[in-house]
Amino acid sequence: MDIRRDDSFVDAHGVRIHYSTWDRQDARAVVQLVHGLGEHSLRYARLAEALLAAGYSVWADDHRGHGRTGMEQHGGDRSRLGRLGPGGHRATVDAVRELGRRARAAHPDVPLVLLGHSWGSLIAQILLNEHPAAVDAVVLSGTALRTPFDMNGGDLNRRHASTGSTEYEWLSRDPAIVAAAAADPLMFAAKALKLFGLPDTLRLLGRPRRGLARERDVPILMLVGSDDSFGGEASVAKLARDYVERSGFRDVTAIVYEGARHEVFNETNRGEVVADLITWLDEHVPVREG
Repeated sequence: MDIRRDDSFVDAHGVRIHYSTWDRQDARAVVQLVHGLGEHSLRYARLAEALLAAGYSVWADDHRGHGRTGMEQHGGDRSRLGRLGPGGHRATVDAVRELGRRARAAHPDVPLVLLGHSWGSLIAQILLNEHPAAVDAVVLSGTALRTPFDMNGGDLNRRHASTGSTEYEWLSRDPAIVAAAAADPLMFAAKALKLFGLPDTLRLLGRPRRGLARERDVPILMLVGSDDSFGGEASVAKLARDYVERSGFRDVTAIVYEGARHEVFNETNRGEVVADLITWLDEHVPVREG
């Protein structure tokens, strides 16, 4: 079993996209992990290692303006993190798509699973809308229906502010996770409108396209905390209904974790969440013969 490797590619606008792989040659599938706004892919190292041990390879990039990509892109200026640069959000989505192509090329005979968290789950929804045949399964965590009424674009920490003073209390009930987020030099406030501008923020909006299952009937898993201030249980229920009624997908599952906040993979019950994810993957990803 291999350890993490880091690599990069240059996108069509000349931005170097940094990514990491937790790879195994006998992978049952490749899980492409798409991180959220204000964070970076290495925050998912523990999840990647669990998936690797369960038989899956994991590929994850630092999106434009984020993590290692953003630091190089902006000459090491942390105050510029979150600025997506030339091509904006469309180019950000294109880079995620390109990493998926690279993962496919490295593992041509196994399924590709798209796992997006928060903003990353919105990117995953956009990619699924555009080309459902490009993926074999989709997992969305901390997600929401992409309308102004079903996503909280305001102060995500407001209802948790009384529990601490870091502005990251909304992420998890685990104080160690909150403290680590506050101390992470590559973390910053997740405020899309301020960082992206109005045109790119509007590109986050949209509902599941009608008839997607006619192109490929993709199984979908959604994982959300009942105390998630971004979308939450009601928003995810609407998204699940749209995927069934509008898109025609036959296998849509939503799991709500009582009391959990936004980052279910970093919650106090994360062992349960990771176990649920791996069980679902094992049931939905066929074993390669031979």
